[in-house]
Amino acid sequence: MRIGVYIDGYNLYYGARSHCGTSTPGWRWLDVRELVRPYAAWSGSTLHRIVYCTARVDAIDSPSASTDQNIYLRALLESGAVDVISEGRYVSWAKEAPLVREPGGAYGPSLYVDAGESWDSKLPLRRGRDKATADPIILATVRKREEKGSDVNVASHLLFDVLSGGVDAAIVISNDSDLELPLRLARQRVPVGTVNPSTNPTAGALKGTPVEGAGRHWWKRLEVGDFRRSQLADPVGKYRKPAGW
Repeated sequence: MRIGVYIDGYNLYYGARSHCGTSTPGWRWLDVRELVRPYAAWSGSTLHRIVYCTARVDAIDSPSASTDQNIYLRALLESGAVDVISEGRYVSWAKEAPLVREPGGAYGPSLYVDAGESWDSKLPLRRGRDKATADPIILATVRKREEKGSDVNVASHLLFDVLSGGVDAAIVISNDSDLELPLRLARQRVPVGTVNPSTNPTAGALKGTPVEGAGRHWWKRLEVGDFRRSQLADPVGKYRKPAGW
């Protein structure tokens, strides 16, 4: 049984970070082939094709992160941990948004109510009204950035390989509910394992039944130990693990 593995790299990264901690070393230099090997447990199975979908960090925004990512992607290919790296892209745009009282990352933030403050006219700020309450608020023009393409690339590679007969089973590493339809279609043709890399429960949209379609489907959620046991050698050829990883 030839297994194809399809990985949403950013979903995996943020899932690993939620398990292991942002400032904790020992998990980023991830060997994704070793990570998935224990779960490729269908009888007579082999890891036939591993596709890693990601997007390049903008070197202008973060030169060090871009360098580290480049080293890691080269190490993945050099080590044979992946067969294909499929790249999406980052996009950025200007967006107007209301100021809030809480710091970045806070959930359920409250709007900063305008009390007649003044500011330098060069700043991209203006007064407005909250649509729900009509309270006076301050609007700021901010830069938004978003990774695009990883989920589409996961779905495209998965369905192409399944429908062309290139694989006999599939494993998808992601907890992105946007993959609901591609996974449901794939389960009609081949056994599919869905691996949730995050600390959150598996997205309801990604769930199904073990016996639907081709049958023998399963769902797993990764734990801290999965990431720590699945690290690349250091170095991999000429590529050394970045400091702090």
